Amino acid sequence: MDSKEFALIRKRLGKTQKEVSEVLGTSVKAIHSYEQGWRSVPAHVERQLLFLLARRRGNTPQACWIVQGCKPERKRRCPAWEFQAGDMCWFISGTLCDDEGAVAWDEKMKRCRQCAVLDFENLLKM
Repeated sequence: MDSKEFALIRKRLGKTQKEVSEVLGTSVKAIHSYEQGWRSVPAHVERQLLFLLARRRGNTPQACWIVQGCKPERKRRCPAWEFQAGDMCWFISGTLCDDEGAVAWDEKMKRCRQCAVLDFENLLKM
C-alpha cells in the first residue's frame, strides 16, 4: 500500500490522523509518516485498514470459492473455506488462490487487488 492509498482510505473512513492512529493502535507520528511516504505501511496496518473499509462496504461479496470456481478438494485445503470467510479471503494468509498457498503478504495482495471478492477499485470509490 502506498502513501496515497493510505491517505485515501483514511479519508474514506472519515477519520482524522489521530482517530485512525487510535483505531490502528499506533502513533499519530506513524500515521503522518505513512501518508507522507517517509515510512512503508506495514502489512498488519494495511490489513486492518482494508478490513475496516470492507466492513463499511455494507454488501457482502460472493464467497471466494464461488468467484474462483473452486473444486471441493481445493476448498477443503483452503483456510477461507475452513473458517467460512469467503468474503474475507484476502484477509487470511495461506488461501489457495491460483492453487498457491503461503506467499508473502505483498504478493498475496497483488492478486487480491485484482479479484472481485476484495473489489479494491470500487472499495476505494465508496
